Amino acid sequence: MTLITPDLIRALNARHPRPDVAAAKLGAAFDRYGLSTPRVVAMAIAQLMHESGLIPQEENLSYRATRIRQVWPSRFPTLASAEAVAFNPRALGDLVYSGRMGNGPSEGFAYRGRGMIQLTGKANYQTYGRLTGFDLVGQPDLLLQYGVSALVAGAFWQSHGLNAPAERGDVLAVTRAINGGTTGLDDRERLYQRALNRVPRYGLLGTDAPLDPQRDEAHDLDTREELYTRALSALGAR
Repeated sequence: MTLITPDLIRALNARHPRPDVAAAKLGAAFDRYGLSTPRVVAMAIAQLMHESGLIPQEENLSYRATRIRQVWPSRFPTLASAEAVAFNPRALGDLVYSGRMGNGPSEGFAYRGRGMIQLTGKANYQTYGRLTGFDLVGQPDLLLQYGVSALVAGAFWQSHGLNAPAERGDVLAVTRAINGGTTGLDDRERLYQRALNRVPRYGLLGTDAPLDPQRDEAHDLDTREELYTRALSALGAR
């Protein structure tokens, strides 16, 4: 049974422009990379929601000086140092990302965060381009496509072995693997709990698929009855 549905996407992002596309592409990618249980799917969806709203997009580096200091306090010790790159995305990206994460001089902006998982750094673009079969270094904007973005998120998850901490419900460990720190931890926890309550479990259908005997076909009714019986058994009901 598909665990990722348009209703799940909408439950986390009510303004999502294409929940149908996001659900289909994420479902295919998760199947490919082994994200299959309710806890794992809920954790992954929650983390991607925090990173990008479940929309393939590029990192917004058009910040005011005060925000720049909040995000990179060690790099901008004074307001004056941040004002030099305020509302200048290219200058800010090159300053904070060039010379690390595989980036050469003046490559920071080119390999800024992109996709649903906000992949950052030329080294990551090389690694996950190789794993997914796309030239992300030569065409970084491929990460702005739903299909490519979903596959990269799945490959990242698998390569970091995140199924195990996700099964434990360890939001902190998964956050550190994705973020490199604990930024947004409270929001990630909140989103995880919301997703966990919406992902179908034990084969039950989602709450947004009510039973309607007058519209549903007989075969579908039989299937629902079977799933209901299995769910009761799994829950230990008598």
